[in-house]
This record gives sequence, C-alpha cells and structure tokens, in this order.
Amino acid sequence: MSGNKYLQIGASGRPQEAASVNSSAGAGDANKIVSLNASGLIDQTMLPENPTFTLPASENLAAGDLVNLWSNAGTLNMRKADNTSTAKRADGYIESAVTSGNSGSPTLGGGIANGLSGLTIGADYYLGTSGGVSTSIPSASGSIVQYVGRAKSATELIFTPGQVFERV
Repeated sequence: MSGNKYLQIGASGRPQEAASVNSSAGAGDANKIVSLNASGLIDQTMLPENPTFTLPASENLAAGDLVNLWSNAGTLNMRKADNTSTAKRADGYIESAVTSGNSGSPTLGGGIANGLSGLTIGADYYLGTSGGVSTSIPSASGSIVQYVGRAKSATELIFTPGQVFERV
C-alpha cells in the first residue's frame, strides 16, 4: 500500500514522484522509504522476525516455565529457572512443553509467557522455584531476587526479566 509521496532523482537524472510504503511485500520493497500505517505504527512486515533456535532440555519443561540457559558439558542447554540458585536466573520462557533430552525453542528477552495459571492481573511477579513465578520476593540467604514481569491475565505474564540480586 502506498504512503506519502516524495521526490527522488529518477533514472533519467530528473526529479520524479515516488511513494513511501507502510507495509512490505519483501525484497521488492528494498530501498523504499518507510511510512507509518493507519494505526500510526511501523507495520510488523517491516520489522525483523525474532530469531528462533532450538536447545536441548536437560529436564522436563512445561509450557510457561521460565528457563535458564547453561553449559552442560560444553553444550548450551535449557533447564527450569529457580530462585534458590544464583546459577539459575530466568533467561527466557518456553511456549510448548519439552521433555528431557529433546529440543525446544526458548523465547528470550521480552514477550508474553502463556500457559501459566492463577496469576493476579496487574500484579508484579518474581522468579519462583522450578520454573515458576511468585508475587513474594525471596528472602532466604543464597536465594536470588529477579523481577520477571507483570500479569496480563490469569494465564499470561508480560515477561520483562530484570537484574538478578543475590540475598546474603
């Protein structure tokens, strides 16, 4: 779809009118000027896709589990994040269950973690135990405190992992 018009130097060396684009059809739209869509936003078709990759799970993971990425004999693996160990901070979450020894695709950075239950809409959540979340900040010596997001619904967490602090 065409956006606003602008002038560009054409093949003949003369100015010619051209239109910006507010959605992309792929390589054919290369080097075109971007304009905002009807919602006033850059269209999703113009943004890079989140990279996807797979990692082996070193334990059974359920949909919605927060995961920690770690070196298992020199191979990057994923396991349940857990606030009882400084080595198990939450790096991301898993959207589909993965059994131990099989591979799955963790979602890293921010996003909406689905598959949870019993969340309170609008409440802040911290890393809990066994891949879970908690509204309580851990207080035990040696545990870690990591903000992991806010509940969007009873089953969805807006995952925004924070810094990790160790309790002494």
